[in-house]
Amino acid sequence: MTPILKLVDAVSRALFRLAEAVTLILVAAMIYEVVARYVFAAPTLWAFDISYMCTGVLFVLGAAYALREDAHVRIDFLAERMPRRLRLGIEAVIFLFCLAPIFASLAYVAIGRALRAYQSGEVEMVSPWAPLMWPFYSFIALGLVALALQILAHGLRAALGRTEAEFEIEA
Repeated sequence: MTPILKLVDAVSRALFRLAEAVTLILVAAMIYEVVARYVFAAPTLWAFDISYMCTGVLFVLGAAYALREDAHVRIDFLAERMPRRLRLGIEAVIFLFCLAPIFASLAYVAIGRALRAYQSGEVEMVSPWAPLMWPFYSFIALGLVALALQILAHGLRAALGRTEAEFEIEA
């Protein structure tokens, strides 16, 4: 099972690197917009669309890696007082039986949405630029699939009574 969990971790890491690239695209687009608007008095049609799409994509693509690195905010004042085995058991149940089905369902819906947008040629209707929506929806679906898989991996590790760090040392 360890190779599968490591593959999930590698996918999360790769999508995080992609999110870093999207961040650079977002920064470049915003700098371009500011210069075009305030220096040349020629604002772009696409800057707002690029900004919300890139922000959404980088948020979702980075979520699985954040879970892998235990970087999500959690309120753990109760969990810290519990014995380690009990805490890991509760985490396993919550991650495997609550969070995994929810995020797998969200990923399934997002994949369907991306496919429908691709098949219909859906565009953003409120934007004067009218970009195609399927690339945006596809990245959201990809991020949700990765997050669902990372949730499963985290839940399995908790069920086995091991942390991510222990899996790295074992390798």
